[in-house]
Amino acid sequence: MKNEHEEKLSIKSTLPFIIVIVLIIIMIFPIPFYIEGPGTTENLKDFVTVNNKKDTEPGAFYLTTVGVRKATVGSALKAKFSTFEELVSKEELMGSSTSSEYDRIQQYYMNSSKNAAIEQALKLADVPYKMNFKGVYVLAIEDNSSFKGKISVGDTVTGIDGHTFKSSEEFVDYVKKQKIGQKVTVSYLQDGKAKKAEGKLIELPTDKKAGIGIGLTDHTEIESTVPVEIDAGDIGGPSAGLMFTLETYEQLIQKGIRKGHKIAGTGTINTQGVVGRIGGIDKKVVTASNNGTEIFFAPDDEITKEMKKAEPEIKTNYEEAKAAAEKIGTKMKIVPVKNVQDALNYLETLNEK
Repeated sequence: MKNEHEEKLSIKSTLPFIIVIVLIIIMIFPIPFYIEGPGTTENLKDFVTVNNKKDTEPGAFYLTTVGVRKATVGSALKAKFSTFEELVSKEELMGSSTSSEYDRIQQYYMNSSKNAAIEQALKLADVPYKMNFKGVYVLAIEDNSSFKGKISVGDTVTGIDGHTFKSSEEFVDYVKKQKIGQKVTVSYLQDGKAKKAEGKLIELPTDKKAGIGIGLTDHTEIESTVPVEIDAGDIGGPSAGLMFTLETYEQLIQKGIRKGHKIAGTGTINTQGVVGRIGGIDKKVVTASNNGTEIFFAPDDEITKEMKKAEPEIKTNYEEAKAAAEKIGTKMKIVPVKNVQDALNYLETLNEK
């Protein structure tokens, strides 16, 4: 039998190994949370091609991202004491979506953002274009839909029983004229592959008509006399709309609208050229400043009474960006924009570098 002295020596000799194992668990093993923090600042010259050519003008436009990574106990503790890192649950980040559904939705938002940006740039440059309908994009699937588990969020429905359509309105009108309980074959695209699924139409609670049981929106692609390509890789979400618009417009007119400056920013863009609110702008200000950009465009969005009631302390994106810039003491200028024309007007005031 071990005496008391030997037992103490045994505990002392194994203690370092126990500490190492605990530290490994704390630093490596993930917990069911995510950390949002400053992401990357990406030069849009690498992403946008117009008329099969890249941007070679001085200066650059940049998109900015929020970095999202799985949390560990150690990184979660660090985030709690960090000004620009935030610990969020999977539900807060993704809602009820699975990880793959969330990724697909983010890619849909990115594709819609690119379309809207290209459309705005073509309008501003007075270049003819048209929108081509590709199908119905699936944003959600009802629990009682017989296609749940077959069609997924992020898929594009291209037809029913061999019928194709020119808009989501045509698609919905056709389905509503069918019978509840009728068996149909739906054609769809999933991760670029053409597939088919059979199921029965259900009764929609809104109007008691027949439906597939999906939340939907148009999946369109833009076609113009001057070819425009935007390849954002695996970056998702809608928040690069404004910066895509400016970069595409610069390449279309080739007039050096940046005047040699390094300009970052964020904000969605819609078909009217309005710059919309985004999340995590404080983190985007940090990454833009760290990468030496001189100017940062921030959405000067409207705060409605409903938004103020739900969140009394809410601020505009511009106010959030200004506060973040003051915290880090950056020399980068924060510029408020309500629409793409505000950004273009500001660019006209810049001096050539």
